Formats: sequence, C-alpha cells, structure tokens
Amino acid sequence: MPNYQIVSSGRHAGKRWLRPSDYRFAGQYAVVPLALAELPKAAMTLPIALIEQDDTFVPAAVLGLEPERSLFVAADGQWQGGYIPAGLRAYPFRLAATDQGQQVLCVDEDSGLVTEDLQGEAFFDAHNEPTPAIREILSFLEQTASSGQAAKQTCNSLKQYGVVSPWPITVTTSEGDRNLGGLFQIDEAALTSLEPAALHELMRAGALPAAYCQLLSTQHLSRLGELARLKAAEIAASTRTNNSGYANDSGTFMFGNLT
Repeated sequence: MPNYQIVSSGRHAGKRWLRPSDYRFAGQYAVVPLALAELPKAAMTLPIALIEQDDTFVPAAVLGLEPERSLFVAADGQWQGGYIPAGLRAYPFRLAATDQGQQVLCVDEDSGLVTEDLQGEAFFDAHNEPTPAIREILSFLEQTASSGQAAKQTCNSLKQYGVVSPWPITVTTSEGDRNLGGLFQIDEAALTSLEPAALHELMRAGALPAAYCQLLSTQHLSRLGELARLKAAEIAASTRTNNSGYANDSGTFMFGNLT
C-alpha cells in the first residue's frame, strides 16, 4: 500500500528522490482517469470509457480486464501503449487535499524512490526552498488537476443532455470472452439526434471534442484482448522456465507536458 506524506522541509530536507526506471508501479491500475487536455492523444492509442466518480462521470483509460491489473505494463515494466496517462507520469508524487481544502504535494515514502543517499534529486535546496524539479512536478500536477476538473464539467454537460449510456464490453482473450461492467460510453445515436440548440450548447461547453475522442478510442478495445493473450503467454513461459524476475533497465521516465 502507498504511504503518501506531505512534502515539507521539516520531513524531506536532506532527502532525495529517484525517478522510476519503469512502470511496474502502474501494474495495479485497470482504469486511470484522464484530464480533458490529454484526451486527443490518449484516444489515438488507448480505449477510453466514462466511469462514475463523485456523482458524475470522468473519462478514463481502460487498461485491464479485471480490478487492480493493468495489461499495459509488461513483465519487465515496459509500458505497452503509445500514450502514458498523466496520472501515471508524476509517480511517486501526487496532490492531496488538506482538511482546509488546500492542495498539497505528497510523495509515496514506501515507493522505494525516497532515499537519504547522495543519488537522486533533492527535495529542497540549501535555503530550504523547493528545488526546480519539485516545482516542476507541482506545476504539472496542478495543471493535470485543473484539466481533470474541466473533464468533469464536460462530462456533466454530456450527462445533462442524455448522451451517456452504459457500455457493456466483451473482449476476446486466449481464455475466452471477458465481460467488463461498470463502464459508460457516449451514445452516438443520441448525440447525433440532439436538436441544433443542444449541440450548440455542448459545443460551447467544449464537450463535443471529448465525446468524439471517446467514440474514436473504441477502436482500441481489441488491444486489450491482444495484451491479455500476450500476458498469458508470458506467464506460461515464466512458469516453464521457473524465472519470475523482472528486468530493471527499461524505460525513460519524464514528466514532460500534460499532453
């Protein structure tokens, strides 16, 4: 389980942190919420669904066929999708709300990426001020959170006009068909049948591009089946060779831009 603690000079001055060398930490996420700004790129390589959250819907990348298991993380920790959701790119950091509603930067101290050794990057400089790297992470997470809130507002508009419907999904794997529940999609027929005034309101709310991103992304559902078959083959090969180790030399971790 993660152990997120608020980043502070009192707790983290003199400590350092490491960037993940791979994405094994993301292997537990079958769905990852997406911010509004990242939908166009995510739709090019990942299946996107709407999931219920806080009495509304949010867009989310569908990464697995069962809870707490991502198919997009290979046995060696490599990411097997073209786009990496912003929610995964900031690890081991995240934003959390205090009791006063203030957003604060937190770090997972049980991630194995917080150290007192000389390797890694400092949390604070000699004046107990956040280093440029920490400020960069905080800015990235704040942008992601703001865009995530915009995604919720967009989904509220789509829900208001009745174009969100349940999305029962069946994916074919080497073990047979797998059914996914609890996901929602844009009802294309309902969307196209809206009155011009309603379409105009959705356009003004910026909801139409998000709706079409979700519809476009459904072409990638077959990727889940392909990855499930690949995962099954990896497990079978690992069992035959009795070698369950992980390579530790994969990937380049970068925060980069939100999109």
